[in-house]
Amino acid sequence: MLLNKMLLVSYIILFLYSFAILLVFFYGLAQFNLLINYLRSRKKQGSSEKFNFENQNEIPLVTIQLPLYNEKYVVERLLTTIAQLDYPKDKLEIQVLDDSSDDSVLVTKKLVEDLHESGLDIKHMTRTNRVGFKAGALKEGLVVAKGEFIVIFDADFVPQPDWLYQTIPYFKEASVGVVQTRWGHLNRNYSILTKIQAFALDAHFTLEQVGRNSQSHFINFNGTAGAWRKKCIIDAGNWESDTLTEDLDLSYRAQMKSWKFKYLENVETPAELPVIISAARSQQFRWNKGGAENFRKMNWRVITSNTMPLKTKFHAILHLLNSSMFLAIFTMSVLSIPILYIKNTYIHLAIFFDILVFFVITSVLFFISYWVTYKKMHGGGFINFVKYITLFFTFYSIAMGFSYHNTIAVLEGLVGKKSEFVRTPKFNIEALKDKWTQNVYISTKISKNVIMEGILTLYFLFGLVSAVHFNDYGLFPFHLMLFSGFAFVFFKSIRVTR
Repeated sequence: MLLNKMLLVSYIILFLYSFAILLVFFYGLAQFNLLINYLRSRKKQGSSEKFNFENQNEIPLVTIQLPLYNEKYVVERLLTTIAQLDYPKDKLEIQVLDDSSDDSVLVTKKLVEDLHESGLDIKHMTRTNRVGFKAGALKEGLVVAKGEFIVIFDADFVPQPDWLYQTIPYFKEASVGVVQTRWGHLNRNYSILTKIQAFALDAHFTLEQVGRNSQSHFINFNGTAGAWRKKCIIDAGNWESDTLTEDLDLSYRAQMKSWKFKYLENVETPAELPVIISAARSQQFRWNKGGAENFRKMNWRVITSNTMPLKTKFHAILHLLNSSMFLAIFTMSVLSIPILYIKNTYIHLAIFFDILVFFVITSVLFFISYWVTYKKMHGGGFINFVKYITLFFTFYSIAMGFSYHNTIAVLEGLVGKKSEFVRTPKFNIEALKDKWTQNVYISTKISKNVIMEGILTLYFLFGLVSAVHFNDYGLFPFHLMLFSGFAFVFFKSIRVTR
């Protein structure tokens, strides 16, 4: 009887393990399809109708919204940069939407007053509460915004002076609701953490955004470094704060109203990446939970849409499920050690372990896709390829190390558990150098997730020992990456508390 129960449990584990691998595999196929779309789009010479800004009558009124919350280290850089944007002053309005609860609000007020005296139409707008968080601030600012087009920059972004002239002309086509630019990275090479963040974001902002946009599949406004047609925001139902990624939410509602999105890969808007793991964790949690919340909110609307082509629906569902892939990866990872024991106990089940080949294929698909992105950014050649191999496997390992943390975020999003919008602390690392350690926004609290990540580090070390015990090294590279990834995330998180 006990043996029968153990065999039944083995079958259940094997099923869940196989199902998780197949989910990741189909996601990999979709990513590879985006790569094909991306390569095809580069061969096309696209043309778009644009405003002729040589004609002063065609220059539209633009409102720039700058949502802030306790940004004492970057607010001066932000406002100085925005003040240097090349655009007629009589056609430009700047709203500083300041929800700050610390003394930075006084610094911001003084900076805004000085810029207003210089001739800029700039307003310091504060609220007595943070209702709706960032979405709420944007929505309140929109009520009094004078511009036909609304540009949004988060506090850590540093747009080039000609940014408005590179983006606003694309709104000449009346059906264009959003123009989004590619994020750049001010501190890409600061550490391993910033390098792998840049690596992942580069893939999103080239492969994914271009791959989807070139085939008229749904993409998302990335929350910043882009511009909206005010009419589009209103028509799509305005900003809503029932998810942590209000940008993804409004993007889907707008595109389901047939508004077009224009993605500009060649317009780079630099920003600062989180330099400590606690900041990266809070950002990852918000993005992944928000993605799951949007899947919960939008999936049925997408599936039942009468205007969306089947292939666009397929890509839209996978897009909304992006963050949920961490759930599949974590499930596969945790079950891989029991799988090792099942394999060496029930020999007749050995054939089922060939399912792992699908994960290997998925990894190869990602390796090829990310190489295209890396090559475009950094160039080809043998030396760069060797650097890429090192960076890819470092990224792959650390992404797995984040899988537990991100799985918790996804599960909270899928079940509808609500939480506050937790901002990502900014550091202005280029200016402050080593003084960033004095940042008052750094959290030194050790969460339960970090403790669990320490336990998982030991768990995957046990997987490595088990491979030696059984003399079965098929899963050894996988467990080595998991051990390395979780160890990195755990020890970096502990180090922040010191």
